[in-house]
Amino acid sequence: MGMTAAESQFHVLAVDDSSFDRKFIEKLLQKSSCQVTTVDSGYKALEFLGLRQGIDDSNNPNAQEVEVNLIITDYCMPGMTGYDLLKKVKESSAFKNIPVVIMSSENVPARISRCLEEGAEEFFLKPVRLADLNKLKPHMMKTKLNNEKLQEIERPSKDENGTVASAVQPEIKDSTEVGSKILTLQSELETKQVHPQVIQQEEQTLSNNNKRKTMEETDISRPRFKCITTAV
Repeated sequence: MGMTAAESQFHVLAVDDSSFDRKFIEKLLQKSSCQVTTVDSGYKALEFLGLRQGIDDSNNPNAQEVEVNLIITDYCMPGMTGYDLLKKVKESSAFKNIPVVIMSSENVPARISRCLEEGAEEFFLKPVRLADLNKLKPHMMKTKLNNEKLQEIERPSKDENGTVASAVQPEIKDSTEVGSKILTLQSELETKQVHPQVIQQEEQTLSNNNKRKTMEETDISRPRFKCITTAV
């Protein structure tokens, strides 16, 4: 079964107490171009996910940040069964949406029904075949798309140097445009403030010219008397 480059990034957590079964399922998943992490117990699976005894520890800064697209686990395991692991994962707020697949060498209808009712996506009978993994592709694709959407939403708050700068960039651009408009308005205001002074100067000049003209007209209209000298 071939997968595209995007599908090759699927990360599967495989849980089985049998070393033989772990190697078998690991090779099977690797043939499907999946990244595989194997652990030998449900407790180690919880530790890998950053959960302690089923307690959601994903907000703990010391917890390991992992992206798992699928969990496939054996049903019969000592200490914690695959059903118990399924319940712990579904009770977790951080990993409840991860698809969980149960494997078992025993075909027990009541066991299968209980796992599916608890939220398991599939129940495979061992040995798992390559054809069975075709059923998992839609589940893994859905999980990966959801994770990518969450990363896009959370990225601005996490990446201060990269994404936040790009997210703020449109605002900077807008503020620059506003600043340019403000400068234009200020220029117009300054021009309007200069105009009254120019007008006042022109009015003063016109007034002086009018006064001078009036005085000249008065001098012209005033009768001129010649000085007559009378001889004695």
